[in-house]
Amino acid sequence: MSALTTHLLINLLQVAFLLAFAPLLEGVLKRLEEIIQGKRGPSIFQPYRDIWKLFGKDEVVSEETTWVFGFAPLINFVMPLFVVLLIPALTAYPLFFAFMGDMVAVGFLMAIAGFFVALAAMDTGNVYGPLGASRTRMVGFLAEPVFMMVFFSVSYVANSTIPYIVNATWAASWANMLQPAHILVVVAFFMLILADEGRIPVDSHAGKVEVAMIGHSKNLEYFTSAALMKWAGAMKLMILAIVFLNVLITPWGLAATTHWSDVFLAIPKVLGKMLVFVVVLALIETSLAKLRLFRISEFLAAAFVICLFAMSVRLVGIG
Repeated sequence: MSALTTHLLINLLQVAFLLAFAPLLEGVLKRLEEIIQGKRGPSIFQPYRDIWKLFGKDEVVSEETTWVFGFAPLINFVMPLFVVLLIPALTAYPLFFAFMGDMVAVGFLMAIAGFFVALAAMDTGNVYGPLGASRTRMVGFLAEPVFMMVFFSVSYVANSTIPYIVNATWAASWANMLQPAHILVVVAFFMLILADEGRIPVDSHAGKVEVAMIGHSKNLEYFTSAALMKWAGAMKLMILAIVFLNVLITPWGLAATTHWSDVFLAIPKVLGKMLVFVVVLALIETSLAKLRLFRISEFLAAAFVICLFAMSVRLVGIG
């Protein structure tokens, strides 16, 4: 088997890895949050059941909608599959599509999906869809500069924004991981994950009051396509976790060779790192209160200032 064929097959394995385990990551997170709150909670496999049930529903489409309403779930579902081809999900070495885009391109692809989902929410004529879309765009407008600052801060150390090169730079030495600028970037990126994924303190996935929801209200008009939206949301959380863990925090445990035994052995290692990640995320979500809407800007402004401070620390050579 040629090296090109092997890399293509490993890329397909990374896509299958994302598709198969993204709902499980969401299920484990929800179960942990319920356990911490003293509740029994649903099974960790409940997201799979929800997706299967939603696929069995009939699609009911408003007469007010256009092609955007039907196209948004598809592009929202496909974009994470493109992104996982650009990042080190299972391998520490670049694959066939690794240099087609950097971390800025990753953020751009995810932003395209969010843009179409926001348009589709306003396309239905429902009251709550545009409300959630406008709030999501407000958060996105504040979060996107932080995304850019995080990526450029990382590039100061690694001299690149290609995720595989950044991963190799951090993995080369513990000293790189302990630089003050790197620690600050990690804190800012984690705050960004909370905001972009609508987690507490920015938003609550458990809340079902329409006027208080930000992310969930955009999907109220979907039936069969709601399965794609739910699956895409789980994949987006897993993509951010992969970038956070495999690129910034723990760039180890990935396959170093093209041998299939090494690649498959990387799967439980990456899942183990994600388990630690969701435990920390669950502890944060259950120990904080949701911010009022106009306090979210202060939360993201703090993340932006941390990024600026990280770049300043790096430029003056501290560390």
